[in-house]
Amino acid sequence: MSGEPRSIRAGRRAVEIQRPGKVLFPGGGGAKEYTKGDLADYYRSVAPHMLPHLRGRPLMLERYPDGLDAQRFMQKNIPEHYPDWITRAEVAKEGGTVTHAVCDDTATLLYLADQACITLHRWLSRTDRAGGADHPDQLVFDLDPPGDDFAQVRAAAVWLKELLDELELPAAPMTTGSRGLHLVVRLDGRSDFDEVRRFARAVAELLASRHPDRLTTAARKEDRGDRLYLDVQRNAYAQTAVAPYTVRARPGAPVAVPLAWEQLDDPGLDARRWTIADALDQARTDPWSGLPGRGRALGPAGRHLADISP
Repeated sequence: MSGEPRSIRAGRRAVEIQRPGKVLFPGGGGAKEYTKGDLADYYRSVAPHMLPHLRGRPLMLERYPDGLDAQRFMQKNIPEHYPDWITRAEVAKEGGTVTHAVCDDTATLLYLADQACITLHRWLSRTDRAGGADHPDQLVFDLDPPGDDFAQVRAAAVWLKELLDELELPAAPMTTGSRGLHLVVRLDGRSDFDEVRRFARAVAELLASRHPDRLTTAARKEDRGDRLYLDVQRNAYAQTAVAPYTVRARPGAPVAVPLAWEQLDDPGLDARRWTIADALDQARTDPWSGLPGRGRALGPAGRHLADISP
């Protein structure tokens, strides 16, 4: 019923997709049905745009072997049966190590799709660069609204961009494919996770103090009311953030999509605007092309932040 295996060519490898007709995203309620084969086809097509955001980064894999309506698996350790050509990253944890999968090529992306890995959550550091896993080259602000009012998210993103501009830190927005936005800042990798998280928290607290009726840094939901939560908790060792162009495990297969800043002017925009049916069109526009190629140091920004904080 789920069909014969399909072989998809990816460079020098051919990756077999088992049961390509297996429904992962059931239809209904206005949502379109998508199969494992559809997921693999999407990841194959978007790979040139997605892989630069994945290479060298340990992954946490969100898997749904029997579709959204069945059990979910959050997988850190790479299973022994995964092919030896998939890159591994062994990183420290309390009392030992964890060996994560790393997606360095299209074949790996297809293999993960065959494993019903719908969503790829990536580390903010790379194990193949100086500093390694302890030194992130990305900082992420997660704009988490209390409901589905995306106008609230758009406003918060503009306020945060204005503050980051004051600190001379270029930022890039990305829909999460769920409810909110991520703002991503590229770093030079010299600061460790503790330094980065302290800085991110200080930025969030300053912004919340400027808009106390609209924004909050309260971690407890009951303390937020109807304010948008500025979440900086992903900026910690072993934490992850959804990767650009990854599919989210929600009806209709929405995709986390990088945006150009001017797209936030669209009042019809929401976090689930793009799906696997059309996310490639957005990827081809190269929305983050205006970002500087090199990451910024936090030292100057931190000193400026101290000067402007109350």
